[in-house]
Amino acid sequence: MDFKVEVAKLLAAAADVSFEDALATVEIPANKTMGDFAYPCFRLAKVFRKAPPMIAQEIVEKLDKPEFIEQIQVVGAYVNFYINKGVYAQAVLKDVLKDKDNYGKSDIGNGKTIVIDYSSPNIAKPFHVGHLRSTVIGNAIYKIHEELGYNCVGVNHLGDWGTQFGKLIVAYRNWGSKEAVENNGIQELMRIYVKFHDEAENNPSLDDEARLWFVKMQEGDQEALTLWKWFYEISIKEFERVYEMLGVKFDVYTGESFYNDKMAPVVEELKNKNILKESEGALIVDLEDKNMPPCLIIRKDGGTLYATRDITAALYRKKTYNFEKCIYLTALDQNLHFAQWFEVIHKMGYDWYKDLIHVPFGLVSLDSGKLSTRHGNVVLMEDLLSQAIGETKKIIEEKNPGLENKEEVSKQVGIGAVIFNDLYNGRIKDVVFSWERMLNFDGETGPYVQYTHARACSILKRAGEISFENIEYSKLSDDASLDICKLLEAYPDKIRDAANKLEPSVVTRHLVAIAQAFNKFYHDNPILNSEEEVRQARLAIVVAVKTVMKQGLNLLGIDAPEQM
Repeated sequence: MDFKVEVAKLLAAAADVSFEDALATVEIPANKTMGDFAYPCFRLAKVFRKAPPMIAQEIVEKLDKPEFIEQIQVVGAYVNFYINKGVYAQAVLKDVLKDKDNYGKSDIGNGKTIVIDYSSPNIAKPFHVGHLRSTVIGNAIYKIHEELGYNCVGVNHLGDWGTQFGKLIVAYRNWGSKEAVENNGIQELMRIYVKFHDEAENNPSLDDEARLWFVKMQEGDQEALTLWKWFYEISIKEFERVYEMLGVKFDVYTGESFYNDKMAPVVEELKNKNILKESEGALIVDLEDKNMPPCLIIRKDGGTLYATRDITAALYRKKTYNFEKCIYLTALDQNLHFAQWFEVIHKMGYDWYKDLIHVPFGLVSLDSGKLSTRHGNVVLMEDLLSQAIGETKKIIEEKNPGLENKEEVSKQVGIGAVIFNDLYNGRIKDVVFSWERMLNFDGETGPYVQYTHARACSILKRAGEISFENIEYSKLSDDASLDICKLLEAYPDKIRDAANKLEPSVVTRHLVAIAQAFNKFYHDNPILNSEEEVRQARLAIVVAVKTVMKQGLNLLGIDAPEQM
C-alpha cells in the first residue's frame, strides 16, 4: 500500500479536486506531532471563496476514515492524517520480507540501454587518487540503473592516444631503459614523463619532437606503435589490480586508440554536411551561434583531438548499443569540452544529441593540496587504499582483537570508507580526505553504516530460528519503529531519485538515516529479551533493516560485513 496515494484518493473525493492535484499537494510534516501526512487548503480558498480553515473542516466532515488511518485532525488550514502504526508497519515490513534482496528493484528500465563512460585513466600514468571520483561515482550510477532494470554498458574510455605518448617515447629514448621499465613498470614511465616536462621547460624543441612521434604513431610507424603497445600493456596490468581492490568492473575497454580507423569517415561526414571550416590551417566547427569557442576537429599538422575521438565514439556507441542515455563522468572543468562536441552532434542532424549527458564532479584532494601528474605530485590509488586498510586494521585490533577474518574485514571496511566518503556529499562538491573523519565508526561514514549492518546480523544470529508467519504488527506502535518503517518505505523511491538525478549521494545519505534510526530503535527497544509477540515483531524490523542496508551498500559498490 502506498499510503500517500491512498490519502490523496480520499482527499480527491472529499475536496472535489483531481487525484493528481491532491497527490501533488499532500505534504509530510516536518513536525511528527502534526501527523504523518498533511493537506494544506490555502489553494482552495479562491475556488470555494471560503477561509482555508473552514474548507479544511468541511473536507474532514466528508471523509470516511479507513482502517489504515488512526486519526484525522484539522489544525488551522491543514487536514492532518495520522496513520495506524500497526497497519503501516505491516504494509512496509511485509513488502521487504517478501521481496528480500529484490526490495527496491524495478523493471522501469526494461529494454533500455544506458552507456556509462567512467574512470578512463591515462595509459602510462599511475592510477592516482584523482581518478577515484569518476570510478566510484560511475560504478554506483551503473549499479543503481541496473537495479531499475536497465541494460547497462560500462565503458572504460582509456586515454591511450595523443601527444602525451609522443612525449613518453621521447622521454624513453632519452632517459629510459628497457630494464628499468620492466623492473619498475608504471613508476618508471611516470619518472621519465615527469623528467620530460622538467627538461622541456628549458628545451621547447622536445615538444616538437614529441608531436612528430605522435604523428608517426598515427601513420603506423612500427617502432612508435611497438613502444606504445608495450606502455599500454604495463598500464592495464596496473589498473586492473586497483579495480579489483575497488570491486569495479567494466563491460568494455575501448580507449581513444580504438577509434583511430573510425575517425576519417566522421570527418568526411562533417565536410559533406558543410559543418567544417578552415581556420589558420586547422579544421573547426564554428559554435559562435551558441556563444561557445570553436570546436577544433583537425589540428594544422593533421593530428586529431579529444573532440574528434569523442564525436566518433558517440556515433559508434549509438550504432552499437542504441542507447537511451550515454553518460560521461568527468571533472567539472571539462564542461565546455562536452558542451562543444555535443553541439557538433546536434549540428550533424542527430536528434539523440540530447541523450548525451555530461555528469560533472568536484575535485579530490588531500591536505597537501591539488594533484598534478606533470610534476609527479600524486598520491597513488593503491597506496591510498592500502593505507585505508592498514588504518582500519589498527582500529579493529584495538576494538575487537578476537574478530575472525580480520584481514578481509579490514579490507571491506577500509576500502568501503574511502568509497562512502566520496559518495556521501553531492558529486559536484570537492572531496578532501580526512582519515579521522572517514574511518569514524560513530559519524556519518561507511564504517558506521557497515557496523550497523553487522549489529543487525549479530542480533539475528543470537535470535536463532525466526518465523514471520503470524507477526503481531500492532506491537510496533512506538515512534522509533515507525521512523524506521518510513525510511524503509522510502528506499525504492530513493533509488529512482538517485537514478533521475545521477546522484549516488541520495542513496548514501538515506543509508545513514536508516542506520541512525535503527541504532535509536536498538537503544530504545529491548529485542531478544522481550515477550514473544513483541520479540518477533521487532526481529522483523531487524531483518528488514539488514536486507535494505546490504542492498544499499551494494549499490554504492561497498561490501556489507556480517561481523566487525
